[in-house]
Amino acid sequence: MGFQWIRRALFGLASASLLLLGACGSGTIESQLKPTRVIAFGDAFSDAGQTGAKYMVNDGSLTWGQIVAFNYGIDLKPAAQGGLAYAVGNARVLLTPDAAGNSATPTIKQQIDTFLSTHSTLNENDLVMIGGGFSDIIAESAAVRSGAQTTNQMLANLQKAGQDLAAQAKRLRAAGATHIVVTGVYDLGRTPWAGGVNQRSLLTSASSAFNDALLVALVQEGANMLYVDQALLFNLMFNSPASYSFSNVVDPICTSVDAGPGIGIGTGQLNSALCTTATLVPGVAIGSYLFSDAVYPTPAGHARFGDYAFSRVTSRW
Repeated sequence: MGFQWIRRALFGLASASLLLLGACGSGTIESQLKPTRVIAFGDAFSDAGQTGAKYMVNDGSLTWGQIVAFNYGIDLKPAAQGGLAYAVGNARVLLTPDAAGNSATPTIKQQIDTFLSTHSTLNENDLVMIGGGFSDIIAESAAVRSGAQTTNQMLANLQKAGQDLAAQAKRLRAAGATHIVVTGVYDLGRTPWAGGVNQRSLLTSASSAFNDALLVALVQEGANMLYVDQALLFNLMFNSPASYSFSNVVDPICTSVDAGPGIGIGTGQLNSALCTTATLVPGVAIGSYLFSDAVYPTPAGHARFGDYAFSRVTSRW
């Protein structure tokens, strides 16, 4: 398929420079963009602490989006604390209930609704970040594993979810945003979760279905949107962990088991929103692990992606 060939070609061209980034940091490029606001919408990967905790080891570290904002001198706080980070754990793009079965969790569309109800316009001084897909993949793959739907139905639903996320990004552009960062998911088939449930192929296909549909839907949006490819960077970290100072990219570092639905992958599973420095695998450094729980990364993983995202923004704008 032509699209997949292009994606593989871009991956190959970018690999060397990304490996260099992993070793050297985000560099000294000065961005011509000087945002006065950074605004974020999304799911657990982008949740800046909406309910008081982040989906990582909670040691005071910043999420990837907060790192991007910090590089512009902006403190990105969760909306629950009066800030402009609306992302919330387990949120789906359009559908409810969320990945953990909670109908009260605002979808990404509803997050944008809330923002626009009090901030009616966006402008060239705003940097807007929107990401999603994790919760939709968790929910849709659970339906396959339970026998409630087929794999083909799941893939079609995830393609629709990717298109829906693109539509929300376009909605932000229509509201006046001229600098929009869009991101999907990394390959969930390479997470500890996938290995634990023996569903690597299913979750890789699910991740590709979402990302590819999102990318295709954004192909005409280059003037105002920047797609930052999680899958590309995380694949490099999976394949060459030492280049990014990781010694373990297959196991979670947290030991914080949630008796409830947690992050949506089942009861009695790890939930990094409950994880602190007191609930870690003993005798290892936080920075040496890529994963906090079975799905979401450690502060070090966020730092690598945050640096990469900022480098992409400064190169683009």
